[in-house]
This record gives sequence, C-alpha cells and structure tokens, in this order.
Amino acid sequence: MSVTSDYLMKEEMTNTDSSTDWETTSPSILRNIYPFIIKRESIDEIAVPILGYIAPPVAVITIITNSLVVIVLMKRNMKSPTNCVLIGMALSDMFTGVIPMPLYLYFYAAGYYQDYVPNWCCRIYHVFTLHIPTIFHTASIWLTLTLAIQRYIYICHSFRARTWCTINNVIKGTVAIYFIAILFHLTRFFEYDFESVELMSLLHRNQTVIGCYILRSQWLVNWIDLYYNVYFWFRVIFVHLIPCTALVVLNGLLIHAMTLAKRRRKLLIKQNKRNESKKIKDTNCTTLMLVAVVFLFLLVEVPLGILMIITILQNTLKITIFADNVIFVTSSIINMMIMLSYPLNFFIYCAMSKQFRNTFKRMFCGGPLPIDRESSQYMTLPTENGKTIVTTDETKL
Repeated sequence: MSVTSDYLMKEEMTNTDSSTDWETTSPSILRNIYPFIIKRESIDEIAVPILGYIAPPVAVITIITNSLVVIVLMKRNMKSPTNCVLIGMALSDMFTGVIPMPLYLYFYAAGYYQDYVPNWCCRIYHVFTLHIPTIFHTASIWLTLTLAIQRYIYICHSFRARTWCTINNVIKGTVAIYFIAILFHLTRFFEYDFESVELMSLLHRNQTVIGCYILRSQWLVNWIDLYYNVYFWFRVIFVHLIPCTALVVLNGLLIHAMTLAKRRRKLLIKQNKRNESKKIKDTNCTTLMLVAVVFLFLLVEVPLGILMIITILQNTLKITIFADNVIFVTSSIINMMIMLSYPLNFFIYCAMSKQFRNTFKRMFCGGPLPIDRESSQYMTLPTENGKTIVTTDETKL
C-alpha cells in the first residue's frame, strides 16, 4: 500500500468515472473508460497538501531512519533471527513510502495532477503509486505478524525455538513472504490497457497533450464482478483482518508472559541467582519493545482495515454507509498516519534497546563495538513450580 493506494482502491470500486462500479454494463462501456486524469473532487484540499508537501519530507526521514536501522542491525554483534525480521520490516516500510514519491512530487507538488496524465506515465503511475507499494505494505504486515509469532515461540515454547527460529529459517520465511505478496497482487498489473490519445490541455489553452485512455483488459470485462469481489475480500481477510486479529491476541499473550516472567525473576532474586534474573530482565525488555512495535502497527492499521471493510461492504451490497467524500478524507488521513509511523520504530529501538543504542552510538560517534557473543544461545532457568524453561539469547535488541 502506498499512501493513497487504498483511496485508489476505493475509487476503483466506487467511482463510475474511474475504474469499476462493479455493475456490469455492455462490454464496450466497460472496456473504454475515460481519459486518465488524477484530479478528483476534494483533491486540492486533501491530496495536494498531504501528498505534495507532507509526504516528501516524511519519506526523506523514513529513508534516513530505516537505513540506520538496517545498518545497525546488520552488524555482527546484532545478528539474530528477530533482527532479521526487523530488517525486512524496515526495508518494506521504507520502499512502501519512497517508491511513489517521485510521482507524487511531479503531480501534486508541481500541480500536474490538474491536467491529463502523459501517455508515457499512465502505466508507470499505476505501477509505482499503487501496485508495487501495495506489495511492500502487504509484506510488511506479514513480517510484523512473523515477528510476533517468533517472539511468542521464544517466550512460550522456547524448546521449539532451537529448531524453528533460526536465521536461515527466518531468511527463507522472509523470501517466501515477498514471493506470496507478489503472487497475491500479481493480477493487478494486468487489469488495464492504455491507449494514447491527443487531448486539449486543461492547463494551457489552445495546447494539446498526448494523454491516454484507460481500458479494462478483456479478461477483466468478462469477470469484473467476480474478480473484484474475490480480490478485495481476500485482501481484507488475509492482509488486514486475520493479521490484525492475530497480533492483538499475540500481544496479549506476550504481555501475560512478561507478567509471569516478572514473578520468576523475583523468585530467582530470592534464590540469589543474579545472572539468571538479569537474563529474564533482558528478555522482558526485548519483549516489551516488540510489543510496542506491534502496538504502533495496530494503532494505524486497524482503522485502515475497518475502512476497507466498510468500502467493500458498500460496493458488494450496493449500500451507502459513508459518503464518498467522507471515505476519501478518512482514507487520506489514515494513510498519512501510516506513513508517519514508518520512521518511529527507529526511535522505539533507541529508547527501549540498550544494545541498539550503544551500537548506534559507537558506530556513528566512535568507539569499539560491543564484543560479539558466541556463547550458547540457550540457557535453562527454574520456574516457580520447580520445572525448568529454556530461554534464548534473543535479547540483542
């Protein structure tokens, strides 16, 4: 998802002058749609300030912060399965916000959205402001879910973490997530054809521009109702509803596990086992930080998921819950909040992770890096009931 991809999705589903009304008319009407122009109602008041003036500096900040996250987490002393997932999340978030930015600057900041989109840019605009960012955003969502599942395994099923949560498995899982995300949205690249057309410029009187007509692909004309219903319902269920619900549950389980760990730590202190107690404290700090990352994610993603469900219900059931303008304004604000959240993980890591903070300071302010820990990744600790658990060295954040 780019900053506006879900708004564009809404346009495709609701705007009869745009892409899909989902109501099947004659094939000729369905096939020949309209000259491609970005300008829509309320775009001057909402899209121009957000996409033209707010989004670019946010994108620059995201590039800086997420690049720093990747650089720090790739240091040898920071190498761990959890950090591999965090690297994937940082890259996904960065590309989601950055890839469409040149086109936003051209159209919204420079004002060219008021004229017909040039023929050379028609397919490029769709691909780089909608399809590719949506793939990266989907991957980011699934990686966040992977992060929470992995942490849950470390804390609640630590014996299995020895074989399941390895760096090799995480890398394979990350590659699989990107591959599935591409397959999930692959058909979107083939929904439209573009034909060049000479049009009178809307900005410059008595001048013509070579624009384009957007035409639905023939296969889409034949299956339009079924295709959009299946695609968007699958998207809202598997990209938003299931991941967000699972993350809420996993966050609750992790918070409960931290509460139990605090009790265990008090027991160890009473038994004068300081090293084991410190180990649990470090593990809890890492878990708390990851809970904060997931909470930030849910804070901005849940409203987007709800809005998508409302939009799909409106179009599937042919009902009006909110007016198009309300959905447009709301989606623009939510998407901007999502983009604003992208650089915040860097500050969470700095605030809540001593090792990340120290590694960052030593890398950019001088001094030796922390000594790489090559000891066993696992150690056995007692619990309140006399049993033992295996804890891991996943405290490098």
